[in-house]
Parts: sequence; C-alpha cells; structure tokens
Amino acid sequence: MSTIATTKLILARLMYVIVALLLTTLVPALETGYGQEQYSFVTQWGSEGSGAAKFKQPLEISVDSNNNVYVTDWTSLSNKVQKFTNNGTFLISWGTLGFGPGLFTSPGGIDFDSSGNVYVADFGSPDTAVQKFTNNGTFLQMWGSFGLGDGQFINPSGLTVDSEDNVYVGDFGENNRIQKFDSDGNLLTNWGTPGTADGQFINPAGIASDSSNNIYVVDAGNSRIQKFDSDGNFITKWGTAGSGDGQFIDPGVIAVDSEGNTYVTDQGNNRVQKFDSDGNFITKWGSEGSEEGQFNRPLGISIDSEGKVYVVDTGNYRIQVFAPS
Repeated sequence: MSTIATTKLILARLMYVIVALLLTTLVPALETGYGQEQYSFVTQWGSEGSGAAKFKQPLEISVDSNNNVYVTDWTSLSNKVQKFTNNGTFLISWGTLGFGPGLFTSPGGIDFDSSGNVYVADFGSPDTAVQKFTNNGTFLQMWGSFGLGDGQFINPSGLTVDSEDNVYVGDFGENNRIQKFDSDGNLLTNWGTPGTADGQFINPAGIASDSSNNIYVVDAGNSRIQKFDSDGNFITKWGTAGSGDGQFIDPGVIAVDSEGNTYVTDQGNNRVQKFDSDGNFITKWGSEGSEEGQFNRPLGISIDSEGKVYVVDTGNYRIQVFAPS
C-alpha cells in the first residue's frame, strides 16, 4: 500500500473515532438539557431552628424593589416573617403564633405594593386572611373571614400584588377560586370553581402577576399553570402530571421575571422549571438531595432585579440563590 493510501486510511479511521466520541457524549448531554439556558448556584443561608436566620418550615419568599428578601416560616414554634439582605444577612423579623393583628397561624403567600408595604396571606386563619404591614413589620390592616361568600376564605394561600396595587389571593379547598381586592381590602372580583376545565381549579396554590397584570396560578391539583387577565378571563394553560419537561408533580409556587418568563417550583420532582409567558419550556435545574443546587421539596420562589432566582428549599431549611450562567 502506498504512503498516500496509508495516510488516507489512518485519517478515515481517525474521523470515525472522532464521530463516535461525539455521538457518545452529545446524545446523553442532550438528554440532560445540553444547550438549554443554564443556572448556577450563587449562595445559600439558613438552618433548622427557630432563631434569627433559622427556619422550621419556610414556605414562601418575595424580593422587594431594593432586593431585600422576605421569607414566611410556619410551625407552632415559628409563625413569622423574616427579612434579609440579598446575601442572607438577617435584618428583622415579626410575628408569632396567634389570632389578631401581627399574629399568624400559618403565614404563606407574601408580596409588596408600589409603596413597599408587605401583604401576607395566613392560610390557617381565614378571619385574618390577609395582613398588611410596613416593610419593617408595623401592622397596618387586615381583612377576611371564614366562609364561602364574596371576600371570605376557607384556606387563603398564594398572594400577589399587581402594578396597580390590587391584591390577588388564592383560596384552596371548598372555594377553589381567586379573589381580587384593592389595597384596602375591598373586594373587586373573583373567579374559579372546583374542577378541571379552563378557569377551574383543584387547590390553587402559588400566584404571580406580570408587568401587564396578567395573573398566573399554580393549579396544583390539576398539575398545571393557568394564565388569566386581571379580570379573571382565561388566556392559556400548560402542564400535565409527570416528570418530563413541562410536567409537574405537586407544583408549588410561581414567579415572573422582568421579561415575563415564569419559574415554577416542582416539589415532587425536586426542581425548578422555567417557561416563557405562553408556557413554552425553557430550562430546568435541581435534583433530590441536600448539596448545593439540590432540593428537598422546593416551594417558594422569587426573582430579584438582577435576575437572580431565590428558592425556598423547605425540607433542607434553607434559601438557595441561583443566577444565569
């Protein structure tokens, strides 16, 4: 065989090896999200306990316009709101177990109005379903009562405030609806009934609003997200039960970034999923565990002005922060 022929044969075999290596590395990478937008771990804080910067059952989280972070924590030993800087430095806390102004039985959903006032949903106390505070925890107002009527609640859960300072509260259980109030607690409208059709709910959990005042609801019992306008008119939905991209097992809370992308905590799959505003899947991250970037029943989620994602890692008693990479 000539030198030229030998060289061609060696090159052909080398190309074969290169292609084989590419195929064996690229295919698994694609199966695990190769080419998708990536998020990297930034920091974490928290541990189990009832003191400052400790948690017993952290539930929801919200980041204000100054990138301060507020976390609701619920157990018989820790019914309170804790406020941190965006790197986890403890600032203040307020609340304790009880019924009445500034007291909580099960503080959950939390958000802010344009003046920086803080609204907290207390799903264990329909008679104080929503409480309003200054950003330093001074009590301002509360509203709600137990029942099936307008403005009443069975289990007030998720809460969001739109750009016009209207307050939306999810009510799971027998009511299975969303109620909309002005910032003083006057009922404006409500929508939803129990069921699986568009605009119906089985245990609506987290709620979020975007810059156009569209409302996104985690319809937990139906393993889906539903999107509405601010008057409750149905726009779209996405999600089914399962572990694939765009599927959920016990979805928890939803957040919206400045570009209208949505982020959903997928508790049963121990991950976060990101979608555009129409529900098209973008990326995901997380797995079960206690290492950085792993979760044990992630629940609350919020986005700051820099696009960093804050996740309440409930079962690991901590907050984890992620950033696009």
